[in-house]
Amino acid sequence: MTENNESKYLKLRNEYPYFIYEGFDISENNLKIIVSFNFNISNKHFFNPILEIPKKDFHFKLNINDERLKNIIFNIGMIELISYWKATCSPEIIIKSYSLNDEQIGFWKKVYFNGLGEFFYMNSIKADIKDFASVKCLSDERLKNDDFTVEDNYIIPVGGGKDSAVTIDILQEAGYTVKCFVVNQRRATTETIEKSGIPEKNVFEINRTIDKNLLKLNEEGYLNGHTPFSALLAFLSSFAAIITGTKHIALSNESSANEPTIADTGINHQYSKSYEFEKDFRGYLKKYVTESVNYFSFLRPLNELQIAKLFSAKEKYFNVFKSCNAGSKTDEWCCNCPKCLFTFIILSPFISSEKLLKIFGENLFEKVNLLFSLEQLTGISEEKPFECIGTIEEINVALNMTIKTYGNKQLPYLLQYYSKTEKFSEYKNINPEILLKQFNRMHFLPEGLEKLLNKQIHV
Repeated sequence: MTENNESKYLKLRNEYPYFIYEGFDISENNLKIIVSFNFNISNKHFFNPILEIPKKDFHFKLNINDERLKNIIFNIGMIELISYWKATCSPEIIIKSYSLNDEQIGFWKKVYFNGLGEFFYMNSIKADIKDFASVKCLSDERLKNDDFTVEDNYIIPVGGGKDSAVTIDILQEAGYTVKCFVVNQRRATTETIEKSGIPEKNVFEINRTIDKNLLKLNEEGYLNGHTPFSALLAFLSSFAAIITGTKHIALSNESSANEPTIADTGINHQYSKSYEFEKDFRGYLKKYVTESVNYFSFLRPLNELQIAKLFSAKEKYFNVFKSCNAGSKTDEWCCNCPKCLFTFIILSPFISSEKLLKIFGENLFEKVNLLFSLEQLTGISEEKPFECIGTIEEINVALNMTIKTYGNKQLPYLLQYYSKTEKFSEYKNINPEILLKQFNRMHFLPEGLEKLLNKQIHV
């Protein structure tokens, strides 16, 4: 639900004219590496978010005083700060420790502005990329881009959903050496990795703690909303690759993430999962951090329907994967949100209703309270849900495919409703094979992986 916080936005910007990124500290003990960032809002509110990296059995290639490590950690702070800046949206962001050139500042302003598109929209804030914030550097010291020796292996970020499970299995089965990367590990990620057969010692873990002072400001009514977590994940996974000397970071973002959440705008809940962000990030990483690390999304050529079909053949993950944000803290499907319904829909052409019932615990097609979510997902409503979901076309094609599987049997409530809509008629005659054989050429896969993935959808 949108709130008109424009007047609050203007008031807070006037009261808190600047946000300061003071710097960061790195320390270690026998068990972990600790990174602490130092932010403040106009010298009135102070924040020290922390990252903790368990050492496990990883062989770290760099020590904590290495300049190459300082570079990526500084940049992690540049994306981490946006979670704290958004409380007041101070018109000036001051960077104390290192210098950024105009191209770097342009990169960060684009990431901030587009990554906060949902935040601005949901708060009814009128902002533009030129004036929403300026970035000022007080230091002349610059961090160096530096290359180093890396092993031709892969780090796969794992969130506990279906997509990363597909990436892990395809790469492992093809004989590639794979490690997993997890932020704030939960049961779904742990069990997904266990089912994949990757040992715990090959899981690079980061525990991220949000400063309690930000949570206090949220409770007091300061501005709050969505931030581009996948952009943070990009820098964190790069840190994992750099410190362990691993060449490839294989994400599991798909082509569907490119579709705006609000039609005919640049507002996209999944901006930092989009091809546009991936392209910009790769350029920034190569030019300003290191050319040694190759960041790309393995599933970028595919759409959600194709990924669902691939996942449907991986039954070992059915009882452990979770994609519900509402139920993330308890590792459950809440079965009442658009993300749960989307996942149910996109899997329904490929997994039997009996197995879906075991996965979710109930038949979501029978839930009357999900009618509005259905309308949002299918494009009957003007706005898509602010969730990581497939395109309107993919969802409508999936529903049509599912309805055909029922034959002459009575349709459950939501499918009955949908079968009487214009959207059903609009997509009724589309051949699903068109979507199931698509291969989007806007990607950064190495040639060998492109052939490998192409083979998966033409089996």
